[in-house]
Amino acid sequence: MWDRLRSSFWFLPSTMAAGAAALSFALVWLDTVLDDGVIERLGWLYGFGPEGARAVLSAVAGSMITVAGLTFSMTMLTLQLASSQFGPRLLRSFMSDRGNQLVLGTFTSTFLYCLLVLRTVRGTEEASFVPHISVTIGVVLATLSLAVLIYFIHHIANSIRIETVLAELARETQAVIDRLYPTQLGQEPSPRDAHATAGLLRELEADCHDVFVEGSGYVQRLDEAAVMRIATEHDLMISINAPPGRFVTERDAVLRAAPRARASDEVLDRLREALVVGRDRTPTQDLHFALRRFVEIAQRALSPGINDPTTALYCIDRLSQALCSLAEREFPSAVRADEEGHPRVITPVSSLEEFACPALVAVARYGMNDADVVRQLVTATAEISAKAGPGAREALRALGGALAAESRSTLKAFDGGRV
Repeated sequence: MWDRLRSSFWFLPSTMAAGAAALSFALVWLDTVLDDGVIERLGWLYGFGPEGARAVLSAVAGSMITVAGLTFSMTMLTLQLASSQFGPRLLRSFMSDRGNQLVLGTFTSTFLYCLLVLRTVRGTEEASFVPHISVTIGVVLATLSLAVLIYFIHHIANSIRIETVLAELARETQAVIDRLYPTQLGQEPSPRDAHATAGLLRELEADCHDVFVEGSGYVQRLDEAAVMRIATEHDLMISINAPPGRFVTERDAVLRAAPRARASDEVLDRLREALVVGRDRTPTQDLHFALRRFVEIAQRALSPGINDPTTALYCIDRLSQALCSLAEREFPSAVRADEEGHPRVITPVSSLEEFACPALVAVARYGMNDADVVRQLVTATAEISAKAGPGAREALRALGGALAAESRSTLKAFDGGRV
């Protein structure tokens, strides 16, 4: 829920608007309890009459709603440009941009504040009331909004630069790596661990209860701590069949709990609540998707319609940065045990080559005719293999050799055999 709120345009502006409404009520109340002598001694307040206060508040409110409309139009134009240039999967990053949400919230909050204060100004013969403090704060908010507008122009121009986009994606990907593969977490699975895992899976499938979800979608998040806690409390063995990023339907078993006799309906409901299934993939626990975003931008840049190999080179650099960081991590075992050492959870664990090779090959498929792209890919495989373990090192070196060989044969075909 928090992730969805963060990536929405309405949550932060709505919160700021509610705060502006509360501020207007509080300041108007303060104006009513202070006598005219205190107001006169505060020389920094605006000493407008009723008509002057209405004019100022009306001007600020009108200008703010106009600027808010302009801001919204520019934001929509930026989203359209990002979707066409970088891919629709990048829209989530732009929508969750705190700067854009803050700017829109500032303008709408100032408009709402001035509108609510404007209704309290009275200038009739029977009664006259001018909330001087509230009007002054309205002018302060208008000045602040002007500074925010200048910031927005700079921010929106900087946010669509490919360097900025890739740097932000690299930061998110590094956060995913730190969260899923912290330093010194477990050990890389050994052949003995793999054999033991296969045996546990056979025992589990013989007497298990499947856990299904309602509807269909992508597994966005899995509360591993809750799954481990449930397995320990009820002496269960749980297999995770659908890790984050997997598409599931109501017919797919996302989890399996054994033995069947101890997997009651209440336990199955608790396990089901440990999963979050949504319409799209998110990089929160899905490292494959986080890396795939670099691949998508590179593929679009290498397409004939765009033909921007320099952007592809930037993507390969950032992809190599993330994979090198991943290569330095200890991969956990597929079998997770409780505090007493009893096996409780079996979860799929992807190896480094399962992350690196498909991503690099996907970029190479579009850039084999560009010597710079191939050279960068070969360099990336060498850098990653230098930090990888023995198994992944051999796979990456083989991939680098295949890329170099395929590039030479392709260029010879286009150059009449002179290369």
